Amino acid sequence: MVSSVVGMRSEEFGPAWLKPMLRGEYFMPCAIHVDSNKSECNLFCLDCMGNALCSYCALQHHKDHRLVQIRRSSYHNVVRVSEIQRYIDISCIQTYVINSAKIVFLNERPQPRPGKGITFTCEICHRGLPDSFRFCSLGCKMNGMKRGDKEVAFMYDYKGRRPNYVFTESSSGSGDDEYEGGGGNSSLSPTTPPLYNHSNSSRRKGVPHRAPF
Repeated sequence: MVSSVVGMRSEEFGPAWLKPMLRGEYFMPCAIHVDSNKSECNLFCLDCMGNALCSYCALQHHKDHRLVQIRRSSYHNVVRVSEIQRYIDISCIQTYVINSAKIVFLNERPQPRPGKGITFTCEICHRGLPDSFRFCSLGCKMNGMKRGDKEVAFMYDYKGRRPNYVFTESSSGSGDDEYEGGGGNSSLSPTTPPLYNHSNSSRRKGVPHRAPF
């Protein structure tokens, strides 16, 4: 809910929990519940801003807190759009679809030499992008703010309004089986068109027809 951002502590480059979340060490076995099933640390608490949590720690000590689940795709950490957009504005960041769920990457994925036919690239790490977004990840958007770009922000305005587009969760399934746990190739596809589209919008006029005699 948009109202959940009210009262959130903020820093110059976003909410206070953003940097700890991006730097977290995920998918390590929990030191406390190492002998339990599902002891993998893939949760982050936005209220405590500590280390990554396993599901048992979350239930015991963070039951009423704001939690987001970190997932993996090709050895990179991602988070679902439907979870993270409740707390920060993710506009200008390239989104992808993995098994019907929209996601954003947490950190940069440098690509010095984009492939042929690549038109758009991340302004920070220069990774090739399929659409005309400015950044490839949450981390790159934060770095865009650090360089003094006043048009980039993570916080919603004082009325709690969202950007002009809102993503919806179309996936009927849930769980980690939709994402990669140890690598391999996942199915990535760009999302719906971005906020700004530079494609030619002109339409070809139809051929006029004579009126019947």
